[in-house]
Amino acid sequence: MLTVLRWSLWLVSLLIAFPVVAAQEPTLVRYPEAAEVRQQRNHYFVDLLRLVLAKTEPEFGPYQLQPVGLNVPQGRLMRMLSTGESVDVLWSMTSRSRETHLRPVRIPLGRGLIGYRLLVIRAEDRAAFAEITSIEQLSEKVAGQGPSWPDTDILRHNGLSVTTSGYDSLFMMLRHGRIDYIPRALNEPWAEVAARPELDLVVEPTLMLHYPAANYFFVERDNRVLAERLRRGLELALADGSLEKLFFNHPDHKVMFSKSQYQQRRVFRLENPLLPDTVPLKREALWWKPEVKSEARAE
Repeated sequence: MLTVLRWSLWLVSLLIAFPVVAAQEPTLVRYPEAAEVRQQRNHYFVDLLRLVLAKTEPEFGPYQLQPVGLNVPQGRLMRMLSTGESVDVLWSMTSRSRETHLRPVRIPLGRGLIGYRLLVIRAEDRAAFAEITSIEQLSEKVAGQGPSWPDTDILRHNGLSVTTSGYDSLFMMLRHGRIDYIPRALNEPWAEVAARPELDLVVEPTLMLHYPAANYFFVERDNRVLAERLRRGLELALADGSLEKLFFNHPDHKVMFSKSQYQQRRVFRLENPLLPDTVPLKREALWWKPEVKSEARAE
């Protein structure tokens, strides 16, 4: 009996000295894969997602990122996320409607960059666009947008003419004169134009649209744990400066800053009627505010 007791005490002492740590299964996080030219801008968001998940490992445990190839329209992707089908997180411009059906992480991923828009036009129209000095003049031209893009309603709200179609069709419509320009976020048009040299399109060099907008991480409505993990990771990245460093030094953004020449552009300020009241516009550290040549506001 005494021997058994001694063995028991010895085993207890070993367990205290060398506790058994159960291996924690990594959290699987599925995201839309950046495969096509139009999705190359997603490299920044994937790198940011990896950054915030890594920063939260001490609190939330290991993670496993899994890209999922989904060649579907934006609206369909949103519906898939809302039911937990195929993806666990995506990034997109916020709106009241999207925040109703999905759970947003309310820290702008691109410092408001999504609200700065350059115009893709036909090369032969450069002179005509360079003469535009007001929203009223721009409204005489027809913009092309996707039917489920929030930008479509934003442009129309500001009195601009818009025709909608599928993403790939827009560039052919522009070439054939059915639309006059395609507004694209500051980090989007360069690769899109380069991928279609046969269409003879260019990024218009004198104008820029701007409206307040935020790209958020979105998760399924009931996925509170992942939402909180992403929020915590973003706050940590903000606090230690790594989010700002990634934004300004990411390879995709360096190209954008060098080519856009935004300081020399005439900027038209537009209203965003879709912007939720919860967007943290007054939190200065979250936003990029470039100095520009001149500004005009939509009436």
